[in-house]
Amino acid sequence: MRRIVLQAGNPFKTEYLNRTGAFNAEALIAATSIVEDVRERGDAALREYTEKFDGVRIEDFRVSKQAIDEAIVDVAPETAEALRQAASQIRDFHERQRQQSWFTVREDGALVGSKVEPLESVGIYVPGGRALYPSSVLMNALPAAVAGVKRIVCVTPPTKSGKLDPAILEACRIAGVTEIYSVGGAQAVAALAYGTETIEPVCKITGPGNAFVAAAKKVVSGDVGIDMIAGPSEVCVVADETAEPALVAIDLMAQAEHDPLASCYLVTFSESYADAVEAAVEKHMASTTRAEITASSLADQGLIVVCPDIPSAMEAVNVIAPEHLEIHMDHAFDLLGMIRNAGAIFLGAWTPEAVGDYVAGPNHTLPTGGTARYASPLSVDEFVKKSSVIQYSSAALANDASAVMTIARHEGLWAHAKSVELRCNLLKTGNLYGIEDSDE
Repeated sequence: MRRIVLQAGNPFKTEYLNRTGAFNAEALIAATSIVEDVRERGDAALREYTEKFDGVRIEDFRVSKQAIDEAIVDVAPETAEALRQAASQIRDFHERQRQQSWFTVREDGALVGSKVEPLESVGIYVPGGRALYPSSVLMNALPAAVAGVKRIVCVTPPTKSGKLDPAILEACRIAGVTEIYSVGGAQAVAALAYGTETIEPVCKITGPGNAFVAAAKKVVSGDVGIDMIAGPSEVCVVADETAEPALVAIDLMAQAEHDPLASCYLVTFSESYADAVEAAVEKHMASTTRAEITASSLADQGLIVVCPDIPSAMEAVNVIAPEHLEIHMDHAFDLLGMIRNAGAIFLGAWTPEAVGDYVAGPNHTLPTGGTARYASPLSVDEFVKKSSVIQYSSAALANDASAVMTIARHEGLWAHAKSVELRCNLLKTGNLYGIEDSDE
């Protein structure tokens, strides 16, 4: 792993990072072409791209109830039980995020409020490729279900056999997914956004994917809602001499094994401790089943930052703004107030990032690439929309009329001011133009 040793008074800078972004120019060009093709040719284009990229010809993309029922019997009982446990805890966490419509009435009689409504439909993208992710189904579909979304559509790439992972289908059943389609990549994003003969369009698309999926979400954004444009996964581990090097090493590797582009950061306080962690990584590498991916990620994207003290370490964390942040230090909770930028924060030696990925409850769809500076984890809020509600009484209008007309006239908007002035005239004189009726 690359190493930077900070001296006192020498803060960590963004230029020390080696981030690649969610996608490159080539991916954006390719995704744009695929999106437009699917938009024009529908299912025919989906079939061609599925055969080209996934190596399988699929005639009917929708997975039937019979196929689901036949597949989920192959799910190992312990896997099904683990998914149910995860779903229960994820649902419970997201239930606490639900917002209700609210209204308040001012003293002058004006009613203002916010009306909360679930989206009518969402599409969740579940990645395939190097691994299979039933956990992504739970993390995207359950918040939508809690929010009250009636139509929840899952798209995910087929395996080489043309079928889907039975555990993904079981997760869809547990989470309340209403439609499942065996299609992935930029072409799946296009189908969700614009519809095909088989797939009806949705209001919003959520879920992570590769560079082409991320680029396609950018292309369709605006025509359809999206959650975020997610780049390669990241972890930052802050550890001092009290942390067991083997645990820190395995937590770094747990992120590195996702993808050669995954970024792993170790923030610590001595070079000797950094050496111990790297030695532990080498020892673990002898046993991993994903050695090539893990080694590539750590060598190309890994970074060790050696800091002189805790404040400089916490400031380095805030500059990195990692997707996942682990603090392997005694009294880790005491440092929480110093952290401004992180997608998910894992405190203490007994809280590996893996628990957040699967069962803890908070969402594992998190801001990447430093976007934790302004973005938040996926939540129930992503699956609702809000309408402002305003109802004025005559007294309320009279109270605010002068301010409204003054601002409107300053902005040169004649009709805005006039719409209030006419109503004020009616209140004062009973006449739109402010002329009092005469008895003559």
